[in-house]
Amino acid sequence: MLQPLKSTTPALKLSVLAMALFQISNAYAHNGEDHSNTDDIPMAYLPTITVMATASDASNLGTSATLNKNDIDNKQVATSDTATILTKIPGINVQSAGGISNLPVIRGLADNRLRILVDGVDSIASCPNSMNSPLSYISPSAVEETTVYAGVTPVSVGGNSIGGTIVVESAEPTFSEDSTVVTSGEVGTFYRSNGNGYGANIETTIANDTLSLSYKGSYAKSDNYDAGGDFKSYTDASGDGKELSKDEVGSTAFESQTQSVNVAYQNGDHLLQGTYLWQRVPEELYPNQRMDMLDNQLDRINLRYKGHLSWGQLEAQAYHEDVEHYMNFGEDKQFLYGTAPGMPMYTNSETIGANLKGIIDLTNQGTVTVGAEYQDYTLDDLWPASGTGMMGPGEFQNINNGERERIGVYGEWEKQIAPKWTTQLGARYENVRTSADEVSGYNMMANQARDSAAFNASDRSTIDNNIDATAIARYDIDTQRSIEIGVAHKERTPSLYERYIWSTWGMASIMNNTVGDGNGYFGDPDLSLEKSNTLSLTFDWRGADDDWGVKATPYYSHIDDYVDAIQWDSATNTAATTQTSDQYNVMRYTNQDARIYGLDITADRDLASNAWGDWELTGSLSYTNGKNKDTGSHLYNIMPLNASIALNHENNNWRNQVEVVAVAAKNKVSTPRNEIKTAGYGLLNLSTGYQWDAISVEAGIDNILDKNYALPLGGAYMGQGSTMGINNELTTGSNWGTAVPGAGRSFYMGINYKF
Repeated sequence: MLQPLKSTTPALKLSVLAMALFQISNAYAHNGEDHSNTDDIPMAYLPTITVMATASDASNLGTSATLNKNDIDNKQVATSDTATILTKIPGINVQSAGGISNLPVIRGLADNRLRILVDGVDSIASCPNSMNSPLSYISPSAVEETTVYAGVTPVSVGGNSIGGTIVVESAEPTFSEDSTVVTSGEVGTFYRSNGNGYGANIETTIANDTLSLSYKGSYAKSDNYDAGGDFKSYTDASGDGKELSKDEVGSTAFESQTQSVNVAYQNGDHLLQGTYLWQRVPEELYPNQRMDMLDNQLDRINLRYKGHLSWGQLEAQAYHEDVEHYMNFGEDKQFLYGTAPGMPMYTNSETIGANLKGIIDLTNQGTVTVGAEYQDYTLDDLWPASGTGMMGPGEFQNINNGERERIGVYGEWEKQIAPKWTTQLGARYENVRTSADEVSGYNMMANQARDSAAFNASDRSTIDNNIDATAIARYDIDTQRSIEIGVAHKERTPSLYERYIWSTWGMASIMNNTVGDGNGYFGDPDLSLEKSNTLSLTFDWRGADDDWGVKATPYYSHIDDYVDAIQWDSATNTAATTQTSDQYNVMRYTNQDARIYGLDITADRDLASNAWGDWELTGSLSYTNGKNKDTGSHLYNIMPLNASIALNHENNNWRNQVEVVAVAAKNKVSTPRNEIKTAGYGLLNLSTGYQWDAISVEAGIDNILDKNYALPLGGAYMGQGSTMGINNELTTGSNWGTAVPGAGRSFYMGINYKF
């Protein structure tokens, strides 16, 4: 059983916010004209909401790329992970985690350095291994559109992040033309051969012209996947006689269930909707973590209002989220250690938030966006006693009553200042308060008394005043060519895990690892906020007939007080004077300076249009270089040079793609973390799809040649055997040096039916 959450007082606050949203809707229900035109509208259509576009909507300033429903539908059969779909955007990669919880990486920055908004909700991973990442709470089938802002991000979608923002939206509610009740929906299913993965999704709506009720559900399950060949020399797994073949990637199985109910009410140009989302993940195993997620439950209430008023657009939102998270050793990892039956770890969090945004049309003076945001996040990370040895008799308080409170305000102005020039200026201020209560360990052994006493004596309450500022300008040379330049200053408060995990004990520290590198980590309550200064240029050329295009974006970022890590001597409780290589170590988060630069390129070219259909070539290339300025080491988890090229074919309702992906060897690695180097590789993928009126079929083969390769951002392999000891192999010695491999050949197929 999961431990209960703390007081539900924030739920009462949410109810007050909900009433406020209802009053906003009621007050403005007849303010402004009804712009609807129902003459040619089908029985189901989007509500008539006139949107006064923000800068990003009107001119795409600061936008890296947008994936629409078709882009996502074409890829969702091959993966149950929403983050993985984003890798089709240059500069976007994923840091490997569970089957539905990969962490997106934007130009070398990931996890807490990114802001991820799912239907406006600003979620936080509540786990010492970031297992329940924000994008894991929405299945690919539920995504309508995703917009990525990389580096120079408009302040209206920024906040407490330095790497960029990912905005994910599900579909708007649909209504009927008149008081007639209409129904619609869709159902789909898929199968993947590698891992024997399968799942299904369903969506159904019943609505009239003012009320809409919809339900969405999705289910996905998979066993361990196989690599393209043997990548390890041992087969022993859980310690009870279970064995895994040398090509089976242990701890990659998962099961996920997500459901949501949405109720919407529209009146003229005003829309009020409420969504309840429930997700349960009974099992998600992790090949690069020492623990597995054996239960995760999310309950989310999300209330949103959108309305067009005489002066522009008003948006308001209130949300409440509960997460109950449980970790232990899964079926591929050793469970018994002496008298200890596993290592139970419970993480509970509660989040309440509210957003208010106004988009004001100043006619000849451009558009102004102003807004205010509030979020209160509380976290408990507690490990009950287990056995009669070192993990007892008390409870290990990893984070006790951790809290992060954010209050932010921002303003953004966009104007076409000349026929060829469009500019956007924005500034944001945030007050971020973090704190945590005193802690205690299992017992007095392994420096737990020393470390907890030092932590409890420290100042565990910090107030940060974060400033964001962005300036973007685009010059349209002509209708085919443009240049965009952007500069930004961004600031981020360290996470609760970066500041408040406290134990230097090897066994406890290795359970705190958000990057999957096998090392153990502990924090520093005195960590300063990160401060990033970024410059980027985007050159966009299109052919006169739009039959070819090239887009290139070079960028450079300097980050003061970047939160990196140094090796730590637990015996002396000081920074290690001698660096230990080829093994896992205890690391401490620390502030150091860093810089990141790189280049993203996309290109497309129409080849032919004939009786066989339309033929096109598309390609992309990305390069990122990150270095710690204090140590001279390369930054951790930087994707090496990579490129892809695809031949696309469409003939009426039939589409096909042959894709080649190439990744260079990863030789520039983080020295303090003993990051594993990986070899270069190339992959060949094939996909096809056909669309009838109501039925669509997608099929394909990934890694057709069954290539055996290591994932550059996959981390260290911890998928089987004894993982509790910091350098344990299955018997003795260190298990350092094996990277998590990518999946071997996989055939997939999916069918979707709309009604």
